[in-house]
Amino acid sequence: MDEIRRVKRELVHRGKIVNFYEDYMALPNGNTAVWDFIEHKGAAAVVPVTEEGKILMVRQYRNALERYTLEIPAGAVNDVEEPKEKCAARELEEETGYKAGKLEWLMNVNTTVAFCNEFIGIYVARDLIPARQHLDEDEFLNVEEHGLDELLSMIYDGKITDAKTSAALLAYRVKYR
Repeated sequence: MDEIRRVKRELVHRGKIVNFYEDYMALPNGNTAVWDFIEHKGAAAVVPVTEEGKILMVRQYRNALERYTLEIPAGAVNDVEEPKEKCAARELEEETGYKAGKLEWLMNVNTTVAFCNEFIGIYVARDLIPARQHLDEDEFLNVEEHGLDELLSMIYDGKITDAKTSAALLAYRVKYR
């Protein structure tokens, strides 16, 4: 395969969650192309499983889609060095009000490989311990319990479209059932 290489990267916008760049790419045919690149510091997500086998989900408004979504709890790392497992434990407590007695790695996901480097470590939380929910100032969400079969039906019906959630629930089903 012929080499494609970046010859220049220009910051277009620095955001709170992502930075937007234009990458100037040397192509095998001798041309140069400008590709969008969105830099993300990384995130973690968690599939919280109750003693009864239900999964805790969060329903929240997503500005990019202009609607509410049903997702597994997740959030960005505080910095690129923060371990994903630590982030997953923090986000579980912040968003659901539970701590994990046991947290196990499930999978990793790159969400949008064509233009973004977002990398999410996904974990399964068991032996949930009631704690205190403490949402961010701009975070408004509801916690819901659902059965796995119900959630899988929502994926297949197009009601759950979030990539990390779909991948995590399908992987959870394969690994644990």
